Amino acid sequence: NSVNCEVYRPGSDPELRGRYAAADEKILIHLSNFRPVKRVLDCVRAFAKMVPRVAVRLLMVGDGPDRVPAELLARELGVGDRVIFLGKQMRVAHLLPIADVMLVPSEMESFGLAALEAMACGVPAVASHVGGLPEVVTDGEDGFLVPVGDTDAVAAAALRLLEDGALHSRVAAAARRTAETRFAATKIVPQYEDFYREIVGGG
Repeated sequence: NSVNCEVYRPGSDPELRGRYAAADEKILIHLSNFRPVKRVLDCVRAFAKMVPRVAVRLLMVGDGPDRVPAELLARELGVGDRVIFLGKQMRVAHLLPIADVMLVPSEMESFGLAALEAMACGVPAVASHVGGLPEVVTDGEDGFLVPVGDTDAVAAAALRLLEDGALHSRVAAAARRTAETRFAATKIVPQYEDFYREIVGGG
């Protein structure tokens, strides 16, 4: 998989960011189809553990069977006013850069394209250590990997990034660098083309 680093790139829109959070607030973001495998409820549980420590909002982008349970859980945990459900969005390249951290607590991911798109925007991901996510995220370097279902670990990793500006800047820069050097479409597509030529020529 690859990412278009010209479309997905750093550059937060202050006006758009201000629509969802105050100037002194941080923004977490989650992007998925809200199926159980994405563990959307874990995002809400981890977020609720962060609220006492830092001024933060959670943007939930997408829709699916776990949206209503997530909305109910947010209210039950007393953070309903800080979790914003945006539903399906046709374009997410403008939303991702306004976030500070991407949450990807899935119990299974073949690759982790949402994490990569966020990283290309300079947004570090806190992701589960499953499937293809470790191929995308290098723990402690360009993001953080945590055990599936461990919402304490999700909250702790996200808080490290939110509370330590120097760490966040370093990890965000590394995330963008990973996207550019390892997964940029300008690098990956030619590899596919070369492979196809090799196969066709060999036939």
